[in-house]
Amino acid sequence: MKKWLIPVIIIVVIIFGIYRWAVGFNNNAVRLNESVSEAWGNVQTSYQRRNDLIGNLVNTVKGAADFERKTLTDVIEARSKATQTTIDPANITPEQLKQFNEAQGGLSSALSRLLVTVERYPELKANENFLKLQDELTSTENTIQTARTRYNEAIKPFNNHVKTFPNSLLAGLFHFEGKPYFDAEAGAEKPVDVEFDFN
Repeated sequence: MKKWLIPVIIIVVIIFGIYRWAVGFNNNAVRLNESVSEAWGNVQTSYQRRNDLIGNLVNTVKGAADFERKTLTDVIEARSKATQTTIDPANITPEQLKQFNEAQGGLSSALSRLLVTVERYPELKANENFLKLQDELTSTENTIQTARTRYNEAIKPFNNHVKTFPNSLLAGLFHFEGKPYFDAEAGAEKPVDVEFDFN
């Protein structure tokens, strides 16, 4: 074998090795990114289900003749804000996720106030449609929590893949950036005051 052929073979092997590493990195990052997008789609589906249920809930509550209009208006406005905030999961930023979280938190807060206010209306609490909607909302809130947890679980392997060395060298080249996690809603760290009014 000629001496000049050995360095050529070594260079070809090194180039092939780098090529295989780059292809493997990219393909794995794409698969993990698709898992993140799927998990985000499930989060949005859960929130959409809640938004759809809220429309039915508001219409049911409107039937109570002397019900406070401001509480209903707050829920309707919060629902509108929550549905206007959209995110592209491929380009999600911490700021976008925070804005989305705040809009959904505002809706959760308005909905909680509505359900607390309903406690003063025995005829509404006895309404079968209202009770069914309330159960559906509780179930949906649990589904939202599960979807958010699964989104965070999908983010972790993706972030580990693109942020660890030497993959981080290729991440910028292929335009893969780490993605933000869902945080708790603002004020979630404070204990909830529960009051019972027996009068």
